[in-house]
Amino acid sequence: MIQNKQKGKLIIFSAPSGAGKTTLVKHLLQQIPGLEFSISATSRKPRHNETNAKDYHFLSEDEFQKKIENNEFLEWEEVYKGIKYGTLKSDVERIRKTGKNVIFDVDVVGGLNIKNYFGNEALAIFVQPPSVEELRKRLKGRSTETDEVVEMRIAKAEHELSFANRFDVILVNNKLEKAIAEAEKIIKEFLEK
Repeated sequence: MIQNKQKGKLIIFSAPSGAGKTTLVKHLLQQIPGLEFSISATSRKPRHNETNAKDYHFLSEDEFQKKIENNEFLEWEEVYKGIKYGTLKSDVERIRKTGKNVIFDVDVVGGLNIKNYFGNEALAIFVQPPSVEELRKRLKGRSTETDEVVEMRIAKAEHELSFANRFDVILVNNKLEKAIAEAEKIIKEFLEK
C-alpha cells in the first residue's frame, strides 16, 4: 500500500528591498532540514551574479504575459514599471508533493497573496529594517544600482512598511545574528505544529 506523504508547509519572507530577507532565507536553507526554495519568475534581466533557474526563472515579457493569461502564477505583480515578479504554481506544488516545506523570498504584496491563498498552511514573516536610513545605506552599499534606482526602492520601501502589521510575524533585522536566531526559532515552532 502506498503511504500518502503530508504536503509541505509554506514559509514566506517578505520585506522592502535591502532589509535582509535574502540573507536570512539563504541561511535558513542551510540550517533547517526539509526546506526548499521557491524560485520566483521575473521579467527583468539577470544581474551579473545571477543564474537562471537558481536565482530566478528569467522570462521575457511575452513569456511572463502568457503565463499570466494561462493562470500559471500563484501570485504576480508588476513590482517596478515594466518589471514583473511572480510565483509559479507548478514550482510550489512540485516541492510540496515531496513533503518538503517551501520557503519564499517575495515582495510584500506577493507574500500577502500567498498567505491569503494558503491560510494556516503558511507562515508570513515581514523582515523590517531598523530604519529607512539604514535601508538606504544597505542599498547603496550593494553597488548594484544607480542612485536613482536606490531612491525608487526607498520610496517603495516606505509604502511597503505600512503592510507589516498584516503579516503573522514582524522580524526586525537590526543585528543579523540576532535576526537569524529569531527566524530559526519561529520557523522550527511553526513546522512542529
